[in-house]
Amino acid sequence: MKLKFAFLNLFLGCISLLLVNTKFTSNVKGEELKKFELNNEIKKGKFLIGLKQYLGGENDSFSKTKNINFITEKGFLNLISSNGIKHKSKEINISWVDIPINNPKTIEKIVFGPFASYESAKKQAEKLKDKGFETTVAYPKNWEVWIPFEDGFPEFELKNKISRKIKKFQITPVLRSEYSLLKLEGPIYIYAQENIIINGVNFGKNFYLLKDLYGTWTLVQKIEFDDYLAGVLPYEIGPNSPLEALKAQAVIARTWGIFNSDRFNMDKYHLCITTQCQVYKPPKITNKKVQKAIKATSNLILTYRNQPINAFYHGSNGGVSATAGESWQIQDYSYFNSIIDGSISLDKNFKLPFISESDINNFLDFDKEQFYGSNHSLFRWNKKISSLEIKEKLIKNKLININDDVFDLNSIERGFSGRVTKLEIQTNKVNKSIVLVKDDIRRVLNFIPSNLFTINKLSDDLWLLRGGGFGHGVGLSQSGAIEMAKLGFSYEQILNHYYRNAKLKKIEILSQ
Repeated sequence: MKLKFAFLNLFLGCISLLLVNTKFTSNVKGEELKKFELNNEIKKGKFLIGLKQYLGGENDSFSKTKNINFITEKGFLNLISSNGIKHKSKEINISWVDIPINNPKTIEKIVFGPFASYESAKKQAEKLKDKGFETTVAYPKNWEVWIPFEDGFPEFELKNKISRKIKKFQITPVLRSEYSLLKLEGPIYIYAQENIIINGVNFGKNFYLLKDLYGTWTLVQKIEFDDYLAGVLPYEIGPNSPLEALKAQAVIARTWGIFNSDRFNMDKYHLCITTQCQVYKPPKITNKKVQKAIKATSNLILTYRNQPINAFYHGSNGGVSATAGESWQIQDYSYFNSIIDGSISLDKNFKLPFISESDINNFLDFDKEQFYGSNHSLFRWNKKISSLEIKEKLIKNKLININDDVFDLNSIERGFSGRVTKLEIQTNKVNKSIVLVKDDIRRVLNFIPSNLFTINKLSDDLWLLRGGGFGHGVGLSQSGAIEMAKLGFSYEQILNHYYRNAKLKKIEILSQ
């Protein structure tokens, strides 16, 4: 065993503590931590969920005092660090310290974005990769695409910037005891037989601390598919939804998670817990109806050509569903069709595609009770927006400067379902207008519930948007699924309604 000692001036109660960097050359478990594969975990029926991101950095809102406290009420906690340190205790405290780098280095990259969604960022990354560039899809605050900076690069059509950052410090986790600090290296594995409380929140079992692309750290939980769904369904569709709607949500949440399990490959975990993935919170109590829905559909996913589908879903489609290609800058999937979301009799009243503003106004004026999901609070909506509100959003997104004023607002392109795919915002500057495309419309003008709307100019600086729905409109409408379940449709019928040509299939889990 070889020991290295390094001293840091840590002003914790004006006491200088000893930082010990311990390395074991024969620790098999420590080496195994570095080898775990994301794809293998999926095959075993487990997700790695990024519970808290950016730990130890400026955007760290979880360990505000740069400290994470792990407690178990029964039994013991176990910690294994990749540099061989093992620790067993009833309570574990990990702090973040900034260790100076002996030879600071400059990190240079070209950054594209921000993008409104992972889908749009991934599409751009694929285009750059096809041209021979090494790409990374990252999420420091918004979705971005990075390529390493090199002199002599050609000019890119897409908006980009050169990022240069001098790395002087390394954010390092340390195991804190009363008299010393032990330096840890990631991945760090923390587990117990019982549930673990982390900074006052009961999260469950089996955690990792992983270093991310940004020099900070992520608290990651390894969790079985069905346990993950127990923390998703109550927050995505609601625990009081009809059983058949909950079953449909369980299938698509499981399917979506598996299909999108490469979303955070760059940071060595599968999914986050926000609306950028699926909303997840550790369930405080067991909901019997939710558990029944998960058990009844255990390991069932939707497939197309024997592969998991990209099972998008949303709150309300306003009575007409969207194709993927009109919602994001990606290719269409054959299992998503633009349909009038209601009884078959509605097809006699409307013909897709919706092309003109009058088509959409007529649709919005129709008796909403005949559509599935019409009880949603944003099934129909009106928004008055001023030029000042639009200007503030454009300035915030660095699309105009403070001296520019908004002059007019026009939809210049619509998709098959009538959703606005190109929105032109004219300014008072000659030949200067901003065109927002697809998902960027709601990213920039985030007060708009959906892209299904018409524009009515009320005055020189005031517009009325008449619209329908909440969200992107692709795939299952949660409010529609709830109503279909109340009308007696089974979860299989609900899924077949929203995902045409997709098939239910039971996946094999290697650990079973």
